Amino acid sequence: MKKTMYLIAMLLISILLQGCGDPSMTEIADKIVKVETPKGKYTTVNKKSGAYGRYQIMPKTAKHYARKLNMNHSTWKQPKNQDKIFMALLSDNVKCLKENGMEVNAFTVYGCHQQGATGFKCIVTNENMTAISYKRLRRNLPKKYKYISNERLRKVWMSYWKNKMS
Repeated sequence: MKKTMYLIAMLLISILLQGCGDPSMTEIADKIVKVETPKGKYTTVNKKSGAYGRYQIMPKTAKHYARKLNMNHSTWKQPKNQDKIFMALLSDNVKCLKENGMEVNAFTVYGCHQQGATGFKCIVTNENMTAISYKRLRRNLPKKYKYISNERLRKVWMSYWKNKMS
């Protein structure tokens, strides 16, 4: 049942975006799930970040989307609600990418998912990069990149995730 609901939701998003020249949202969502939770479990917890569930949604993000979707916040961890939040988040990220004239693909959508739409835009345009921005980039790379200079970090992060999401 859960898988069916997920597929229906992905199909609806895909249908809504057909004709826009965008890649399949189902394919993008599947790639995001593979990266975030390789086993696709709705109960996965990231002890470092606090992200939860199949899509590794941050609690603060869940709170925002629960309110936006008129959902009781205490129920956001339920699989059907995680799916709803993820679909809304995906939709908002795609909208933000388009508004900023950025290509919609697995890398850019995942970049928004991982870094937030504003954070991702700063990374791509190399504007307003703060110490916190660099810390977030470093945190989302394998340990072997731990000591890369800030000057190279942004390009390494982009290259790593473009390859991972291709």
